[in-house]
Amino acid sequence: MLNTFIGDAGHFSVIVAFVAATVAAYAYYAAARNQPLGESDASWLRIGRGAFIVHGLAVFSVVICLFTIIHSHRYEYYYAWSHSSNHLPVEYMISCFWEGQEGSFLLWIFWQVLLGFGIMRYHRRWEAPVMTVFAGVQLFLTSMILGVVLGGVKIGSSPFILLRDFLTDLPVFKLNPDFVPKDGTGLNALLQNYWMVIHPPTLFLGFALTLVPFAFAIAGLWKGEFTKWVRPALRWTLVGGLVLGVGIMMGAYWAYETLNFGGYWNWDPVENAVYIPWLVLVASLHGLVLWQRSRTALRTSFVLVIATFLLVLYATFLTRSGVLGNASVHSFTDLGLSGQLIIYLAAFVVVAIGLLVWRWKTIPVSEKELTTYNSELWVFVGATVLCLGAFQVLVTTSIPVYNAFLGFIGIKSNLALPADQIQHYTKIQLWMGVGVAFFSGLAQIMWWQKNNKESLTSSLTVPGILTLLGAALVILLVQYFGLKMSITYIVLLTTALFGVLANLSMVITLMKRKVSLSGGGIAHIGIALMLLGILASAGYSNIISQNVSGLLYSREFDETTNRDNVLLWRNDKAQMGPYEVSYTGQYFDAPGVPGYVNKQLLFRTADEYKALARADIKRGDKVYYKAGDTVDILPENTYYRVEYKHRETGETFTLYPRGQVNEEMGEGLLASPDIKKFLDHDIYSHISAVPPPDKEKDWSEVKEHVLSLGDTIYLNDYFAVFRGVEPAHQTAGLGLAKGDLAIQGDFLVYGEKKQYHVHPVFVVRNRMIGRVPDEVEDLGLRLTFLNVDPSNSKFTFGVSTTQKDYIILKAVEKPFINLLWSGTLLMAVGFCMALYKRRRDVDVAELPVPEEAVKAPRPRPIQQKRQVA
Repeated sequence: MLNTFIGDAGHFSVIVAFVAATVAAYAYYAAARNQPLGESDASWLRIGRGAFIVHGLAVFSVVICLFTIIHSHRYEYYYAWSHSSNHLPVEYMISCFWEGQEGSFLLWIFWQVLLGFGIMRYHRRWEAPVMTVFAGVQLFLTSMILGVVLGGVKIGSSPFILLRDFLTDLPVFKLNPDFVPKDGTGLNALLQNYWMVIHPPTLFLGFALTLVPFAFAIAGLWKGEFTKWVRPALRWTLVGGLVLGVGIMMGAYWAYETLNFGGYWNWDPVENAVYIPWLVLVASLHGLVLWQRSRTALRTSFVLVIATFLLVLYATFLTRSGVLGNASVHSFTDLGLSGQLIIYLAAFVVVAIGLLVWRWKTIPVSEKELTTYNSELWVFVGATVLCLGAFQVLVTTSIPVYNAFLGFIGIKSNLALPADQIQHYTKIQLWMGVGVAFFSGLAQIMWWQKNNKESLTSSLTVPGILTLLGAALVILLVQYFGLKMSITYIVLLTTALFGVLANLSMVITLMKRKVSLSGGGIAHIGIALMLLGILASAGYSNIISQNVSGLLYSREFDETTNRDNVLLWRNDKAQMGPYEVSYTGQYFDAPGVPGYVNKQLLFRTADEYKALARADIKRGDKVYYKAGDTVDILPENTYYRVEYKHRETGETFTLYPRGQVNEEMGEGLLASPDIKKFLDHDIYSHISAVPPPDKEKDWSEVKEHVLSLGDTIYLNDYFAVFRGVEPAHQTAGLGLAKGDLAIQGDFLVYGEKKQYHVHPVFVVRNRMIGRVPDEVEDLGLRLTFLNVDPSNSKFTFGVSTTQKDYIILKAVEKPFINLLWSGTLLMAVGFCMALYKRRRDVDVAELPVPEEAVKAPRPRPIQQKRQVA
């Protein structure tokens, strides 16, 4: 039965949110119009506040309605049907919320509501002009999920559309308009990962946070307050840089754990669309710090803060307009929103750039001359390097946009993305890394001292010498192990080491002086470590699964697959690099049972999410399921158990790389790696091929054996003992009725490593004979209970064999990849430290000043306090 109430409530809430955002935008504008900063029209201000609060409550209502539809499996709604399914755990239902375009827009709107409430609470002086911008952005974003048609023009795509209204051509809805599917299509297998629960919200919070400094900058231009906006904007820029940077690296770690391309960054256009605004955001942060400290780079700060938000909008257009087409595996399909997205982007580009041009000549410009010994110069150069790096990625990523625009005006374009995108981007971005590492180290040293030739030489001597010694040692070690190092790698290694040591020396110096630590210095150390981790793990990853058998696995495989993978027959050992490896079986995930459950212990039923335990399922002394119990399983993914043993040390470990056969996604096998983490390297393993599951096994001709109790039969390299016959009951999932008869043979098969209990079943139902064979996948054996001779106590069994199960595995050694992840954490710590210090500075600055203090003459400061991000 259709439940339209929850959808109607959600859609009504979207309309209320849109109308309230429109009212709030105009009311806040009217409150701030013709008023100096800090003053506003009280009546319009009250209307603006009330409208934005109504907008926020309506957004919360939309969120609740949409998640209720997903959680309660309301498949009459297209959004729930296309993104969810009955058997998803709650955490993955949360991921379903933002898998679709409408949900991701709603997540973005939700975060900006919370940020708007924060502005209203903590920045009363700036509230009217800043919230005008906030409400205006919310107006546009809410329109993206409005889902109404006015005058034949579609405005937005509603997440509350009914399935029958979306798939109008399906015959089932013509026969039964109230038809509701029993299950949904489910969540993309690659998104069923805990990182997908926390990565998208973090990323969209980062997107939302870029609006705050943008809104302050626009308010400053509007009100002619060209300097006062910097202090509050700087703190929010720090938060945005932290959250967006961490969100990006969460995505990189998700790719490393889940995807099988062997890395954490693939220079996909959607990845680039997030990376570009973060680089510009970090550059704007440095510009704001320069103004706070030495009253320079104010114009640059305006440009970069505004550009950051506009680039976020451009990234939204790239990923959600469908313009990327086949250029990205992550892009959304076009829901007819491209026109709205263009209008959205153009509106803010025109307003922001128009205001900037209008006020450009009146923005204060520093008359301070920057010389070689000014730290501000090198901070500015470092920010310029970040912007150049962002520009290079932006130009190439936008090629599909150029083609679409030229096609729109009638010009055919043959521009194409680089064939090898990784090589194209990397060769430039490595040099950007060189510049960032060097200038971050140099500027940090110069930032905390008065600089001249002697003092700078003295400060650079120790980190410089240690850098050269460290780089020389690493180069010698690389050559000792028979590897090569290009000039680019040598330069990046040297500058990254310098970035670590120069910033570390300054942090140690500050500790000795008992000065509050530099968050910027800690963050710079983290970024330099990240560069070293990228250099080591990407530049010197080692494929240890080389094919040394001389076999061509398949003519359908490309050369690299045949060359860089090892064939593992089930339970057979193979040599792979320094390891001896063996594939020992297939496993399922059973919620509530630690680890994974061997498929040999499960009898599949008609319900693919249920199985019967063929033996006790236990871990240690604890029994989770007894033989015959019904076991809940998650059958989408098969885990392939691979044992590793180091030939020299004898160290052993077990990995469970995951595979899912999914023809609908055009991939055939969707494989996710499993990773063994060591201090100095990772072993990264994933499945490249498995036997086609949809292809019937090629069994040999059945060989019959007439046996008595206790007889032994020989099966190729194995033997089996017939121990007896027993009632089958329900353990085989037969669904027996009264009067039916089912017996099963009890065999003990002795394999190479272990023994197997095999139970072929003989069934008599309605005077019809049925047989349920039992298979030992490990050994490639199948036993069938053929006949019973009760007068002679003889039993006939058939034995057939097939090719043993196998997998084709790729394993890669990733040296020193922990430098990347630890550098990310250190970068985040540095941002937090800078944010805490900036918070204290702002709190002190915003305390009310006593009247007597205002009247008292101000003493001349002896030395200006230096501030640092």
